[in-house]
Amino acid sequence: MQWLVAVAQFIVNEILSIPAYMVGLITAVGLIALRRSVGQVVGGGIKAVLGFLLIGAGADLVVAALDPLGVMIQGAAGAQGVVPTNEAIVAIAQDRFGAQVAWIMIAGFALSLVLARFTPLHYVFLTGHHTLFMATLLTMVLATTDLPTVVTVALGAVLLAVVMVSLPALAQPWTRRVGGDGKIAIGHFGTLGYVAAGATGQLVGRTSRSTEEMKLPEGLRFLRDSMVATALSMVLIYLVVALVYWARQGTAAALDMFEPAQGLDPTIGHFLMQSVMQGLQFGIGVAVILYGVRTILGELVPAFQGIAERIVPGAVPALDAPIVFPFAQNAVLIGFISSFVGGLATLAVMALAINPAFGLALILPGLVPHFFTGGAAGVYGNATGGRRGAVAGAFVNGVLITLLPALLLGVLGDFGSANTTFGDADFGWFGMAIGYAFRAGDGIGVVLALVLAVVLLAAAIVVQKRVVERGWDPGARHEAALAERAEREEK
Repeated sequence: MQWLVAVAQFIVNEILSIPAYMVGLITAVGLIALRRSVGQVVGGGIKAVLGFLLIGAGADLVVAALDPLGVMIQGAAGAQGVVPTNEAIVAIAQDRFGAQVAWIMIAGFALSLVLARFTPLHYVFLTGHHTLFMATLLTMVLATTDLPTVVTVALGAVLLAVVMVSLPALAQPWTRRVGGDGKIAIGHFGTLGYVAAGATGQLVGRTSRSTEEMKLPEGLRFLRDSMVATALSMVLIYLVVALVYWARQGTAAALDMFEPAQGLDPTIGHFLMQSVMQGLQFGIGVAVILYGVRTILGELVPAFQGIAERIVPGAVPALDAPIVFPFAQNAVLIGFISSFVGGLATLAVMALAINPAFGLALILPGLVPHFFTGGAAGVYGNATGGRRGAVAGAFVNGVLITLLPALLLGVLGDFGSANTTFGDADFGWFGMAIGYAFRAGDGIGVVLALVLAVVLLAAAIVVQKRVVERGWDPGARHEAALAERAEREEK
């Protein structure tokens, strides 16, 4: 059996957990189904891989630029607590449950394709690293029970497959409103935050104009370039945080933040200029991500026509959160900042009231999840509620990804005492639902978990048939109100 485990781990660790390979293979399969030439298949597959690698390169730049900012914010605010980082908690769990995670991921992915083929939910979840994260979460939660390994893998695979096809369907009315004409879906386990942001936009932003129509004075027209606006905004944020960090932690701590070139002594000038450079690097990272998204969409969407025609009729690719960034680039930055403010506000409430009363851990707002999920939430909020929707919707997302990880710690067994946890909203609510189902016992827990899967799948099918396929538009009232307002202003 060892060789079977080795093969499974190779497929998971070297292929399925790497989105670039998965998307490249899927693109090649789609082009083959369209009977394209060998050159077009190879070229399209490689271009799709390169597009995803560009997204990864941009993400690495963003993460590298955010790391020192996170340290300075902790130093400036004096907060200590749990930092939600998906990669960190998954790496810790892999040492103990690597084989089970592998089998759940492989079986779950295969079962999700079966569901996509034989149910109305024709969504193919292509965000491989999030599939790995969810498989790991399910393994960790089920590891707190006394279930046999075979049952754990089978149940985990069923649960994983159901969320992979159901959540893109539940978010699809809002995703279609964002853009893409329904040819793409969101395949990211921050779906609760995106739906909440879209619904919040509907509530608060009926007559609010889009973030992409912000009018700027003539002297500030250079800010219409989203790359310039993003970089400048982050430079200002970096400088403000750096000055507060210097004031609170002292000159010695500030000099230790950024190592100078060999042979030079650290100075405060170097500290401030490195802060400026980190802000600029952030802007470059976002620009690279947007270019990668456009590259991948140019290859993947046509290839999916082949898959839709031959393998999974009507297949819709469910892709990572940055896929919505090009549709409202100003909303991404607004959403990131609003989500982070929401995280800080929730942290303050937890520190002052919830932690003393219930002992919940304090979740520090991680800049990386707030950028990616907050930015996407800003896009969803803007699509249904303009500027007010982007701000309020992303704020709600910030609250969710600060509160839910704290509650999730209670069902992670001895991993609950680790200084990190899963960061995105769906890991929180779905992990808690499964974990608390098993508080009633293993047998009842299995039944409740399967009932949850059936209910989630049925709800997604109802939404698909009665909402998505009938063309319900969550931004219709917003659009009508804006048209009415424009007509009044013309008179």
